[in-house]
Amino acid sequence: MGEFPPFPTAAVATTEAACGVPVELKEISYRRGAAVWKVTGPGGTVAVKVGDSKGAAVIQREAAVLDAIGWPDYLLASGEGEGVAWLVTRWFKGPSTWHAFAPVRSDTDGKAAALSTSVDLCRAVAALHSSGWVHADLQPSHGIHTDHGVRLLDCSWSWREGTEPATGFRGGITHLVAPELAASVNAGIPPATPTTAADVYALAGTLWTCATGRWPLDYAAAGIDSGRLTPAEIRAHIAGRRISLDSAAPWPTFQDILRPVLLGKASDRPSAAELAETLATVAT
Repeated sequence: MGEFPPFPTAAVATTEAACGVPVELKEISYRRGAAVWKVTGPGGTVAVKVGDSKGAAVIQREAAVLDAIGWPDYLLASGEGEGVAWLVTRWFKGPSTWHAFAPVRSDTDGKAAALSTSVDLCRAVAALHSSGWVHADLQPSHGIHTDHGVRLLDCSWSWREGTEPATGFRGGITHLVAPELAASVNAGIPPATPTTAADVYALAGTLWTCATGRWPLDYAAAGIDSGRLTPAEIRAHIAGRRISLDSAAPWPTFQDILRPVLLGKASDRPSAAELAETLATVAT
């Protein structure tokens, strides 16, 4: 992951006000120029993100998105200086969608709880869509299931309908990009535009991955070593629909709801709210 950048001095006052003193810093991740700390004190816990070099623009974008969405008690503070950008958010307590499905993947049941988790995630995405926003980077770790509902994380690429999409958007995580969005990104028509339909594709792919432990597309069956290809090369295969769905079927009734979402045309996909209602009917 590389050596963590210095903790931003300008964020100390915010973390101490939210958490009390003394605070304890725990390094969580440092990828693509963005570092994340978990900051804990006697009065609470927050997350601090810091971006340097290319990561600074990502942090600035996410702070602007969170401010514009206006989720209460989410973004506590943000700023920039000395070549970095930073933000402080609440630390949301609860499992990610990926972790909530762990019993299903280990074949120790848990399907009823996982189904409820799926419906809750779909409804959270539906609520975002109804407000005019598209998340644009849904994946298994980006939904946190708290006692007060689902919180969506990593909104740096999120987009509000009627505004200019972010320059540099590449469709979110490559393995969950919708075919039509993969084609648009690779065509180089700037900037590629996220859509609610592409979000629903990524949502269905996220749930498929959480249930099976594997990406939805069967690269091996197509003779593709995804680890040796660039994201653009993978997107080309996805855009051409040259890869079948993975054959793993640990939960057929659940996957049967997701399959047409992943295989059908963008215009035929359900809304996130409709997907939630359909999943709510699945028998465990």
